[in-house]
Amino acid sequence: MRDYDESVAFLGQWGRFQQVVFFLLCATIVPNGFGAFTLVFLTDVQSHHCAVPDVNLTEDWVEAVIPRQAVNGEQRLSRCTRFRLDVVRNLSALGLVPGRDVNLSDLQQETCVDGWSYSRDVYDATIVSEFDLVCAEQWKLTFVSTVFFVGVLLGSFFSGQLSDRFGRKPVLFATMAVQISFTFFQVFSTSWIVFTVLLFINGLGQISNFVAALVLGTEILTGHVRVLYSSMGTCLSFTVGYMLLPLFAFFLRDWKSLLLALSLPGLAFLPLWWLIPESPRWLLSRGRVEEAETILRKAAKWNKVRPPAVIFSDHGVDNKTDPKARHNALDLLRTGSIRVTTLILCLVSFAVCTGYYGLSFNTSQLHADPYVSCFISAAVEVPAYVSGWLALRFLRRRRSICFMLLLEASALFLIQLVPQSLPHLSIGLEMLGKYAVTVTFSMMFTYMAELYPTLLRNTAVGMCSTVGRLGNCIAPFLITLNVYLLHLPYIVIGTLAFVAATSVLFLPESFGKPLPETVHQMQRRERMQCPRIPGTEDRRPVELQDGPL
Repeated sequence: MRDYDESVAFLGQWGRFQQVVFFLLCATIVPNGFGAFTLVFLTDVQSHHCAVPDVNLTEDWVEAVIPRQAVNGEQRLSRCTRFRLDVVRNLSALGLVPGRDVNLSDLQQETCVDGWSYSRDVYDATIVSEFDLVCAEQWKLTFVSTVFFVGVLLGSFFSGQLSDRFGRKPVLFATMAVQISFTFFQVFSTSWIVFTVLLFINGLGQISNFVAALVLGTEILTGHVRVLYSSMGTCLSFTVGYMLLPLFAFFLRDWKSLLLALSLPGLAFLPLWWLIPESPRWLLSRGRVEEAETILRKAAKWNKVRPPAVIFSDHGVDNKTDPKARHNALDLLRTGSIRVTTLILCLVSFAVCTGYYGLSFNTSQLHADPYVSCFISAAVEVPAYVSGWLALRFLRRRRSICFMLLLEASALFLIQLVPQSLPHLSIGLEMLGKYAVTVTFSMMFTYMAELYPTLLRNTAVGMCSTVGRLGNCIAPFLITLNVYLLHLPYIVIGTLAFVAATSVLFLPESFGKPLPETVHQMQRRERMQCPRIPGTEDRRPVELQDGPL
């Protein structure tokens, strides 16, 4: 069979059909930018202290009933304790003045048995104030974030296999429906347990939608447009949602209003079912040649070009793939070359996701204003994604990804050497690390999609993404390691980046090569090999040239 790109070359690369597919698929990714970081605002802890009921205390005792504690050299109201209210009430009734007649340090303290009072300077309400997730219950915030990312992990894994079996388009719209509907349902949560369960289901559709849209566009588009879409198009669409999130949150400071504003516009995506086609590549892999040709003939009308009488004339003769064969994640581990590729990509994905989400949640504290912090963290991704697109357009994949991972590791390791008197330099290095890992993040999806054949492509991307999502799950815990050692999170993330940079050199190169259609074509791609032991074989090549497909 002729190469797919050659068979559809009559369409061109940037006609009306490709433009519609490009921009509509990008539009479906924008909500992922909302959903991935909504928890930054939903779980932000407001200033709070123990609530004090009206028990006829004097003004002096009303001000003194909450103990003061030294935090970073500043005196602040205690968040989790108050002086025993029955004792304070008796002292107030006797007319004693705190600090003059009574030594406050001698008074017993108690927990916030009457609840908490929350500041509304930044937020009107969050799930923290809604369900009192503070003090002894604050561990639930990290748990909520982890449950969400476990949902993302499972969604990435199963959606890949479902997409390879049932098609890219059905899974794309199914995961969009899950994401949008359960974001809406969260508004009606009556407890943090209900909220967490709904958030988990929401996570099942979160990045699954992104992966399905990525693979669908990668398989429909060709040439430079495919690289543009899979790197800058998809990632900038994600960033647009990420950058719009603080804007929505600034004007809607109640968590329920924010979720409603992020979910209801999703109804506008329903008509896209009739505009976005199924992947012709996937249809061909399932033996549905007539359906694939129907889509391409419709595309030819949109592009105002004349298609050939038969587009895939030799499909049935030379295609070695059984259209009825079923493939799953185990196929990625059956043969040596595919197994090595899969394991290395899983390692790199884990390191990249850990670094990306760890630094994203950490850089949300760059500024005293959480809305500004979130915007800064999002804005740095714009030049990163542009850089990623340029690298995919002109540079080899392995070297580019390796360089960016080493840049990330170097920046994070250097933070330890910066004196505390230069906080802006530390922030600059951290943002350099965020820039580098974001460039890598944007390139990895394209690189993974280019390495695998059509029947395994979505399963492979989904599986590698699933392993990467393990990094998402540990990111909320990872950034809390600074309690034990200030720079420990940077050391862990930097070490992972260095190990990943080394391992990526042993992957095949895909730059300038057509997408493989069969497992056999994938296995024929050569890669860097470890030097042989002297005296066993010839010692000549350490890096071999890519063989012809």
